[in-house]
Amino acid sequence: MSDSRVTVHTEARIDRIEPEIHGHFAEHLGRCIYDGVWEDESSEENGYRDDVVSLLRELEMPVLRWPGGCFADDYHWEDGVGPREERPRRRNLFWAQGTEERPEESNAFGTDEFLQLCEHLGTEAYLAANVGSGDPQEAADWVEYCNYDGDTDLAERRRENGHDEPYGVRYWGLGNENWGCGGRMSPEQYAREYRRFATYVGSMDNLLLDHDVELIACGFEHHEWNRRFMEEVGNNAWGADFPLDHLTLHHYYGGTMSVAEADEDQYDQFLVDALEMDRHIERIAAAINAVATTRDIGVIIDEWGAWHPEAVAENGLEQPGNVLDALSAAAVLDIFNHHSDVMTMSNIAQTVNVLQCLVETDGDDAWARPTYHVFDLYAPHKGNEAIRTSVDTPVRAVDDDELPLVGASASVGDDETYVTLTNLDCRDSQTVEIVLEGTTDEPTVDATVLFEGRDVDVTVDASNAHQYEPEELDVEVDESRLTVELAPSTVAGISLS
Repeated sequence: MSDSRVTVHTEARIDRIEPEIHGHFAEHLGRCIYDGVWEDESSEENGYRDDVVSLLRELEMPVLRWPGGCFADDYHWEDGVGPREERPRRRNLFWAQGTEERPEESNAFGTDEFLQLCEHLGTEAYLAANVGSGDPQEAADWVEYCNYDGDTDLAERRRENGHDEPYGVRYWGLGNENWGCGGRMSPEQYAREYRRFATYVGSMDNLLLDHDVELIACGFEHHEWNRRFMEEVGNNAWGADFPLDHLTLHHYYGGTMSVAEADEDQYDQFLVDALEMDRHIERIAAAINAVATTRDIGVIIDEWGAWHPEAVAENGLEQPGNVLDALSAAAVLDIFNHHSDVMTMSNIAQTVNVLQCLVETDGDDAWARPTYHVFDLYAPHKGNEAIRTSVDTPVRAVDDDELPLVGASASVGDDETYVTLTNLDCRDSQTVEIVLEGTTDEPTVDATVLFEGRDVDVTVDASNAHQYEPEELDVEVDESRLTVELAPSTVAGISLS
């Protein structure tokens, strides 16, 4: 007898799972850039860490956000272009970074280095423009430098700096956390600033560019803020009512729990907090729909993930990588699939060495953390049509809330259905029956599982990282019914064709 049943409604389609939902984020913070993706000019790929670039390339990242984060609203892009020996050394107002842990920015890694990294990785770039301490001219100039193919001074500067063709950057964020480190603005104040910036940046595609730019506004976890922002930004006497394509928020969890010191009850609370993502997506979508429509304005979660007490400014926001954090990432990616009708992008924080990173480095070593393997396992969902799943599972009381012990999502591609399962129970195994509604055919099954037999609190480093790679999973098949045994705190991917 199964503990849980997952019904896959193969004909009940939600929407396309945009590949950008599996996006990433890199900020000039700690060892994310310096000692993370960038070393010096002597390496084979002109400063990039070959081992890190190789790992990230294998992941087929769809989009990468840069340069921040809080750093973005004190960053002036022209400091980071041109000959490196002529670039000014500036303060880093918010973060210590690099191995020296100094609050300074060398600007050795700037716009061209980042956009060429995106070319190496085959990923779209998402640039966050400075609204907090910058101005619309600076933002519009950045778009021109990156994207214009004409004879202006800025286009010529890009060519002189080694990139003859425009980069074609599509995603432009106007500000970051402008309710906080980006200027401590009220929603009305930010809406007016946003509209001013959007007037100049958004006009670039009328005459100068041969492609549209997509504008991203900064939202907040306090959803009344989002409603007030949307009302004010649409309060425009002329022109487009809503000069934005996406509205974003940030959601971190785990801020009071050190994984190494926690018990199973605290693990449950941590996972409940991660599942709060579902409510946040519903509420930001409701704020959009109150005054506009999510058919026109997408939801982006461009910073999310586990942020534990170990990660503080003094250590560059570094924390141990472990299975529990990876399990939470799987649960969140399932939520994103369920909301594929409104979600257009997400960006886990951060790519290398910082917070819930996917890749970690130590000297000459670089390795994949457990969260990396979750993203790899979920990759077949990208570009598929999400389909509805019904999950009948036991729950565990967690204070005033409940933790469902099994989670799932599913999608369909050209010739296959892909199902992901998470056993969120860190104590016991779960037997899960999967019912494929609407078919009686017995499918061909290919299944893998992550983290079977692995403790959730063990720190993953260069010496043991290989132990966290996927393994084959046994699946019992009876026509359109499948049964799997999921060990505690495991994640499974099942391909059905």
